[in-house]
Formats: sequence, structure tokens, C-alpha cells
Amino acid sequence: MKNIVTFGELMLRLEPEWYLRFVQADRYQATYGGGEANVAVSLANFGLHATYVTKLPDHEIGQAAVNSLRRFGVDTSRIVRGGKRVGIYFLEKGASQRASKVIYDRAHSSIAEATAQDFDWDAIFADADWFHFTGITPALGGNLPAICEEACKAAKARNIPVSCDLNYRKNLWTREEAKAVMSRLVPYVDVCISNEEDAKDVFGIEAEGSDIAGGKLNQAGYESVAKQLKDTFGFQKVAITLRTSLSANDNHWAAMLYNGDTAYFSKSYPVHIVDRVGGGDSFGAGLIYGLLTGKSDDQALEFAVAASCLKHSIEGDYNMVSVSEVEKLATGDGSGRVQR
Repeated sequence: MKNIVTFGELMLRLEPEWYLRFVQADRYQATYGGGEANVAVSLANFGLHATYVTKLPDHEIGQAAVNSLRRFGVDTSRIVRGGKRVGIYFLEKGASQRASKVIYDRAHSSIAEATAQDFDWDAIFADADWFHFTGITPALGGNLPAICEEACKAAKARNIPVSCDLNYRKNLWTREEAKAVMSRLVPYVDVCISNEEDAKDVFGIEAEGSDIAGGKLNQAGYESVAKQLKDTFGFQKVAITLRTSLSANDNHWAAMLYNGDTAYFSKSYPVHIVDRVGGGDSFGAGLIYGLLTGKSDDQALEFAVAASCLKHSIEGDYNMVSVSEVEKLATGDGSGRVQR
């Protein structure tokens, strides 16, 4: 069984009920999530061995976070215990033309104050077949840029493929900071995952003829972006998710995958959104699954987009779907009819 190692921050997610605004709420629903943890859960649900690496406090809230992964079969044996707090993010769901909003409360979390000595990458990668992280993890600052670089070097020394979702977050660092740090990390990356804006925000590489806010995407422009990313950093493959936002509730969702010779574009799905948080992570997990299980590039892309399409219909960060459900959608059954 393939073993995928992911590394990042697992947070407590607090959100008002339904579509209430923060200023209206008098109670919050508590769940857990975070970019790389979301990928690990997806891969475990797909039947692969997913190992999640992080640092969490050794108290009941930290244990509840660990338990949220264990229930889906994620290997939590490499989670380091220590520090004082679990990072928190507050989510206000958008509706119609009102955008969703996220407020972070993650300063001084256990992982943000981790040290290089917390992680034995030789042991962690002993039986690994893939390593995945996102740009969110080094954005937390402290020792994490150096820890991520150490992990990438250790993976490459063992010829373990590395994937990275750029995942630029303006609330965590500036474009200049992101460019400086990610430029050191991405030379170790084999598969780069981005969205319509990340390549521009982090590296200044922009798709010509696209208006993201206005819902206009230019396929040729994104092929050019992928080629520039590959040529600049030496990626084997570049994936770009393509979201056309009609409103906070309704999007069109698709993606492209460029391998240096061919740019594949997936089918586009009209998505009525239940919860879009984790949509990119579910795409990344689907792509990793497809590539690791021998699917062709175009098949892996279609699997990833279908997996992510289904995630938009599921509450919470985690994508709780099976391979058969994803393959059924990827091969054409998107009717949503009752399965009896």
C-alpha cells in the first residue's frame, strides 16, 4: 500500500450555524481541518496509507484534533505532542454575493513554535512513497520555513516525489515574503499545484486575458503560466485549478495539468456549494491518488477534479468520499439521483 506523508497545521474550525454572520452568532460548531490534514484524510478514504505530521499540545483539545484524523484511518503516529495551543480559524460562510470570511487565531500554536529537533525525517520517510506540503506551513513563520526545507531535502535524498500546493494566504505573509521563502522550497518539488491567483501572488506569473473577479478565464493564458512555472523551477508537472465564481453559492469548477509536452484541461462542473473550504486540498489529494495508482495524466486530472467537485457538497474541511463515488462522477454520472 502506498504511503503518503503530509506535513502542516491541524486547526480547530469554529463557525456560526447556517449562514449567520459572526456578529449574529451566539454558538459555534467545532470541527477540525487544515490543508495537509485534509489531503491525508482524503487519501485515507481512498484506501491509501496516509501519515500526517504536525505538532499538537498534549491536552484534551489536542487529543480531539488527533482523534478527528484517526476516525478516518490516518496514521497519527508521527504527530509530536507539546506546546500550549491548537491554532483556530473562524469561518463565516458566504451566500449569494456576500463572500465567505476567515479570521485566524493561530499565533503561538504548537506547530508555529516547533523546532527542527521535533521531527526525525529519516524515520518519517523510512517507508514513504510521496511527500506533500503547502505554502501555508512555511507562512506560519518561526522555524517552519527551515523545517519545510529540511523535509524536502530529506525526501529528495530518498527519491520520494514531492508535491506542493502554493496556497498563498495574504493574512499570513506578504507577497515578498512568500516569494523569498517559496523560491527556496519549490526547486525540490516535482508536482506544483496552484490556483488562478497563486502563481501571480507568489511568483508574479500571470495568465493574460483572464479576469478572475469577473469570472473570465483564458485557457491559453494558464497553459503559459504552467509552462513558465515548469521552465523556471523544473517541476515535472504543474496543475492549476480553475474556478469561475458566479456567486458565493455557485461556481464552475475545472482544472488543467501540464506535463511539459501536453496541457490537459478537465471537464467543467457547475457546482452549487455547501462548503468550499478544502476544495483545493481535495483536488490535490485526488491528483496524488491518480498519479500514484498509475492513472494517465488526463485520467488523474479528471479524478482530481471530480473528487474536488464532490467535496464542495460536504460540510467541514474533510472530503468524505470513496474512490467509486469519484470514478462514477469522473466517468459521466453527475445527475445527483438517489442511489438505491
